[in-house]
Parts: sequence; C-alpha cells; structure tokens
Amino acid sequence: MSRALWTLASLAALAGCGTLQPVYERPAAPVAATFEFDGANGPAASEIDWPQFFTDARLRRLLELALVNNRDLRVAVLNIEQARAQFQVRRADQLPTLNAGATATRQPAGDSISNAYIIGVAVTGYELDLFGRVRSLSDAALASYFATTEARKAVQISLIANVAAAHVAIVADDEQIELTRRTIATREDSLLLTKLKFDNGATSELDVQQALSLLEGAKATLAQLQRQRAQDQNALVLLLGTPLPARPTARPTAQSTAQSTAQSPAQSPADLPPALPLAGQQLAADLPAGLPSELLARRPDVRQAEQSLIAANANIGAARAAFFPRIALTGSAGIASNSLSSLFKGGSFAWSFAPSLSLPIFDAGRNQANLDAAKVGHDIALTQYEKSIQSAFREVADALAGRALLGEQLRAQQAQAAALAQTFKLADLRYRNGAASYLDVLDAQRSLFTAQQAALQVQAMLAQNAVSLYKVLGGGWKEGAPAQ
Repeated sequence: MSRALWTLASLAALAGCGTLQPVYERPAAPVAATFEFDGANGPAASEIDWPQFFTDARLRRLLELALVNNRDLRVAVLNIEQARAQFQVRRADQLPTLNAGATATRQPAGDSISNAYIIGVAVTGYELDLFGRVRSLSDAALASYFATTEARKAVQISLIANVAAAHVAIVADDEQIELTRRTIATREDSLLLTKLKFDNGATSELDVQQALSLLEGAKATLAQLQRQRAQDQNALVLLLGTPLPARPTARPTAQSTAQSTAQSPAQSPADLPPALPLAGQQLAADLPAGLPSELLARRPDVRQAEQSLIAANANIGAARAAFFPRIALTGSAGIASNSLSSLFKGGSFAWSFAPSLSLPIFDAGRNQANLDAAKVGHDIALTQYEKSIQSAFREVADALAGRALLGEQLRAQQAQAAALAQTFKLADLRYRNGAASYLDVLDAQRSLFTAQQAALQVQAMLAQNAVSLYKVLGGGWKEGAPAQ
C-alpha cells in the first residue's frame, strides 16, 4: 500500500511541471512611435474618475443611472461570472476528484452464491498532466476570464462616453431649437412689416412671398430639430436603461449653475438640476496622450485583445500535448466484507490501484487538424490584437486633431456669425428707411441663421471631442475603484 501511495504521489508531482505552449512575447505595436498634436501636460485620463471629469450635475446623475441600469453593462458583468465558473471547471481538472461510493456484488461460486460488499472512497480517471494538456486548457480559461474583465471595463468606458455624448447632443438640440424660435420671431416681425408696406404700396407682393417663404423654412427647420431631439432623447433612455428623469422647466442662471455643480451626488433623480449650456460644460480637454506604448496599458479593449491572444497561445499547447501519451489513474480504498451485517464490524481494509496509459496511433488526422486549427486561431487573435492597437491609435489621433483645430474653427465661426448679425442689422435698418431692397434683408437673414447654426454645431463638436478624447485615452475606469 505504501509503495502504491508513493508512486501516486510521485506521478502527481510530475504532472503540471511544464506545458508545450509556445513562449509568449507581446507583439510589437504596428503604429507610429508618437502622436501628432499632443502637447498637453497633466494627469492621464485613466487617473481622472468620471465624477471629476464631468462638471454638469445633471449629467453626473444620468451616468449614475446608466451604471446601475444599463443592460449591456449587466451582460458584461454576467459574462465575467460565466468566465470565472468556466475557469474554475478547468482548474478543477488539474486535481483528483474524490468520490464516496458503495458496491454490492452477488455471483455464482460453484454450488453457492458469493457476496461482496465494499464501501469507501475512489479516484476515477484522474489524468496525470505530464505534458501540460490540462494545464494549458486551464491557462486558456484563465486568460479568457481576464479578457472578460477587461471587456467589462471597456463596456463601462463606452457607456460613460455614450451617455455624455447623448447628453451633449440633447443640450445642443435645445440650443438649436431656441435659436430657431428666435429666428422665427424675427422673421414674423419682418413679414408683418413687409405686409404693412405692401398694403401702403411701398413694396411688391414678391417681397411678401419671399418673407413668407423664409418664415416657413424656419418653421420646417424647427420641426426637424424637434424630431431630432426626440430621437436623441430616445437614444439616451436606451443607454440609461430606465425612463429619463423629469426635465427642468427653466434654463440655468449663473447662480443656479454654481449651486447645481456643488450638489451632492446622492440627490434624487426627480430633483435633477437643469442641464448646463454648451458653453458651461467645461470638460477638461487638456489630457496628455503620452506614447502609444503607454496607451496599450490603459485601454481595456487592447488588453482584452491581448488576453484573447494569450488564450489562443495556450490552446496550441493543449493541441500539441494531444500527440503524447495520456496517463489516467483510477484507485479506491475502503472496507470490504462478504456479509452486509459485518461490513462495519468485521470488514477488512481493501484497496485497488489501476493506472492506464493510452498512446494515439491512428486518429485519421484529428490531432493534427486540432493543432492546425489552434495555430490559425492564434494568428486570428494576433491580427485582432494588432487591429485593436491600430484602431486605438487612430481614435486618439482623431481626438487630438479635433482638440487642436476645433477651437480655432469655433472662434472663426462665432466671428462670422457676429459679423453677419451686424450685416443683418444694417440691412434691416436700410430697408426700413427705404434705402435698400428686401432682397438684401432676406440674404442677410438666411446667412445669419446658417452661421449661427454652424457655430452651435461646432461648439457641440468641441464638447463631443472632449468626451471622445477622455474615452479613447482610457478615461471612465480608474484602476482600484470599486465596480459600479
């Protein structure tokens, strides 16, 4: 008995000492060594938690609701639980499974019937992992588990950025609608003035119809913007996973803006303050991009792709080990007796030890096909990892270019709108005094409205770009922070 136990212990010690996995080395990043337009200094985006980055109190409440109720985030968390369970299954395969059992046997023995009763514990089919097959499968499951944890972080980062982007879009819609309503009021006044001059023979019906056309065009734009706002709100509700809290009834003042920013995060959703205007979002856009190699350590989606590559690397080891002998151990120990009544009284100790060895000789190419499939899977995972790096590089480069150039575009657009506002004022004054035709007024009105709309669009793009830069640099998940 002692020799059998010593043999079992020795073989178990040899199991799992090594694997046939290829040595893993992180592939070189297939991107440039530096980013263009990166001259900012300050803390990295991954070091700034989202409550500190977003200053709009209403947006912070919306983000809290999304982190609790969003269904995509729930699925990501459940995927982690599933991957953890699958890893535990694979890890359990590395250890023997001990079962308690009892058997009773009756069989002829000459002119009589022989009885045998046995009760004890048994190990059935435990594989000695001498070539690392089970260990490689366990490593692959562990890497898959790590990949799902990174996927959960990536989902949260995307969720935070998408909610913020949807919020900014709604704020921009509201400001566009307010601008359009002011334009409609101005054009209604112009139409009344034109009709009055027509009734007094000071102008033609052509001017009246042109003024009416311009007014109806603004009303059509208003309807389009209201439809767009409803769709943007529906998109936000889907991200939140819960109905949108009540809308505020008034635009914020400077005093209310300061108060809403200082309110506690525990405030009830029903008491949400009004949203800040586009100019008051105040997103910290001066985030340093750093080197692409540093970005790889901050982006969960890139780390997820690398863990998938590690899992594919481990699968090659498991496929290679299938070509080598497989040793399985079956053993039991307990008490045995010829009589059930004396099993626990006069039964004797009994044990059995039955190792088995199998060596693949002919499998019609199954093992080779599995190895080929594992290698191709590794190549696919490698390509996907490289693509994730290139996509991350492109996203950061785009956001940096937006930060560098959108500000100048906004300045020029606002200056154009200011100049056109003065042009319209002068054209309207000349028309009222009979020194210019109504065509000059119509042209100035159209140009002014278009320029004001464009300025608001660029202002929204600037805020959206700040959100995007925060996201692509890994902001929205802070290592060590508790999961929402």
